[in-house]
Amino acid sequence: MNKNRDKTEFWPSVVQVVPADDFGIYVYFNDGSVRFFDVKPLIKPNTVFEPLSNIDYFKSKLTIINDTVAWDVGGNRDPRKCIDLDPFVLFKQPAITDPLHDTLLVAEDTIPYSHE
Repeated sequence: MNKNRDKTEFWPSVVQVVPADDFGIYVYFNDGSVRFFDVKPLIKPNTVFEPLSNIDYFKSKLTIINDTVAWDVGGNRDPRKCIDLDPFVLFKQPAITDPLHDTLLVAEDTIPYSHE
């Protein structure tokens, strides 16, 4: 995370999003930080978030549209037919350690390479 950035002019952009098994998302930002956001409290009957109550749908439709987390409910990446979250709301969550960091380290250790 870049701690020297000017917070008055910083505009958070989502560069990667990874779903969790419990309706949460790990959100990777353009400053290098990772935030966790629990979507479960938003998923209620008769709301725009209701279709996300199916975990398979939640995961398969999750993407990035217009530099923020979105669910592509229209299936054609149309920003008018998606469910999206405000990147500033996501960015207000506390920064966490990258949950993929340990996984990536293990993967690097198992990749064979030679020193020719």
